[in-house]
Amino acid sequence: MVRSNAQAAFENIALWHERDISHSSVERIILPDSTILIDYMLAKAEWLVSGMLVHPQRMLKNLELTRGLVFSGQLLLDLAGAGMLRENAYALVQNHAMRAWTQDGDFQSAIRADPQIRELLSEPQLAESFSVLRQLANIDEIFHRVFDGTEPLPSSRS
Repeated sequence: MVRSNAQAAFENIALWHERDISHSSVERIILPDSTILIDYMLAKAEWLVSGMLVHPQRMLKNLELTRGLVFSGQLLLDLAGAGMLRENAYALVQNHAMRAWTQDGDFQSAIRADPQIRELLSEPQLAESFSVLRQLANIDEIFHRVFDGTEPLPSSRS
């Protein structure tokens, strides 16, 4: 509803210089309806988030169930960063990912056993590609920026 009301407001802009009943009638409907709906949506979102339970160990277990598939995007970037053409890295990662997905295989093990990948990425680099902590490295800075509205804190990570 809010999105469709925004469209009505955009179409109303062309008539602003004429100001007759056609635009004020649109405004009298979309403005109160949109603000009431947005208020309701924000209240619902606050209710949902305030009652949310987070179980970090279960989240980690769910990530582990993917056997590394969740890190395929990071692996693609790391292969490209190590010198492989992005298109080739994409095809290679996709091939392993699809095989792991369809055959219920272990994506991470398949990647570690691939000679093309091992030629470019060492074991420590692969460990970094599959690191949850790497994906969360900037979480404190992001929350600080979003909720404090200030510049990010200097990173304490090295």
